[in-house]
Amino acid sequence: MKVSDILRVKGTTLYTVTPSQPLSDAVDIMSSKDIGSLVVMDHGDLVGMLTFREVILAIVKNGGQVGTSTVRAAMDDHPMTCTSETDLDEVRRMMLDRHARYMPVLDKRMLMGVISLYDVAKAVVDSQNFENKMLKAYIRDWPQEEAPAHKDADQ
Repeated sequence: MKVSDILRVKGTTLYTVTPSQPLSDAVDIMSSKDIGSLVVMDHGDLVGMLTFREVILAIVKNGGQVGTSTVRAAMDDHPMTCTSETDLDEVRRMMLDRHARYMPVLDKRMLMGVISLYDVAKAVVDSQNFENKMLKAYIRDWPQEEAPAHKDADQ
């Protein structure tokens, strides 16, 4: 299974911010849209990721307030990315290794979407459920073997 399979099901809605926007605006967007991440774009290029993790770290650093800081001050400016052709097992490994919950999907420099660890887990579970159904159907339709003929000891 590939990342493109997740994007096909998930859709193409993306939420972005610029590095110069106030962090408070980003928090408002994340809250109102009920999302855990925003892609940070500058002049059409991906320059970072802002997740609830970075927001919480920025708030703690600022004494419990969002304050007047910008997205640039809080964002991850080296986010891990993948392509739509990346295998799901590789994405899962990458996300687990870096404790990443969100990953932008790029095609060259064009942003194609963002996948979450939830999306990956759901795709794996859906795939396993489908495989289980197929195996159960196969087993249910298993042809009956004929019992081997027993030779009498007299013969």
